[in-house]
Amino acid sequence: MTGTPLSDVVAPRPAVRRDDVAYSGRIIDVVRDDVDLGDAGTAMREYVDHPGAVAIVALDDDGRVALVNQYRHPVRSVLWEIPAGLLDVDGEDAQRAAARELAEEADLRAGRWDVLADFLTSPGISNEALRVFLARDLSPVPEAERHVRTEEEAGMELRWAPLDDVVARVLDGSLHNPSTIVGALAAFAARAGGWAALRPADAPWPYRRDALPR
Repeated sequence: MTGTPLSDVVAPRPAVRRDDVAYSGRIIDVVRDDVDLGDAGTAMREYVDHPGAVAIVALDDDGRVALVNQYRHPVRSVLWEIPAGLLDVDGEDAQRAAARELAEEADLRAGRWDVLADFLTSPGISNEALRVFLARDLSPVPEAERHVRTEEEAGMELRWAPLDDVVARVLDGSLHNPSTIVGALAAFAARAGGWAALRPADAPWPYRRDALPR
């Protein structure tokens, strides 16, 4: 391959009018920006302003992945997913948020953390960025320290499945959660390469909302 590297680049176009909030919600806002497109003029863009999230492929010594099931009302479905959660605690770094979510959703701790993948969930309409971690050297959270789950998480079931089986269920269309799809395929590829492609848990993340130009 010749030319520039195959890599996304943060390259903001200036907004003529900034942050006209069309809707402000508990977790997300809907924002309207008039964007300067240079010779193409200006264009109004509506998008969801989202705090971002983390997800965790928790892999045990037998090569099994921890999955939890949760009701997702927008799609009226109970989905099998890797543990995940919002970056909604001020000042909390991504790995610490991932450790918190792994404990809260799966009652697990991890002694080793690496970055598997970063992705943008729907960059045409949202700035939501998601980082997927690989968690290994797992141990259970002591009973007395376990999180009390509520709402959709109250009936959450934990299931262990071999990574190969999770990948097979992704490819046959049985699993639909994007973090699970990205995480399973990334873990499968990283394992095939002897884990050489893993990044450190504190690797730069230029697409996290707080890092993006406003």
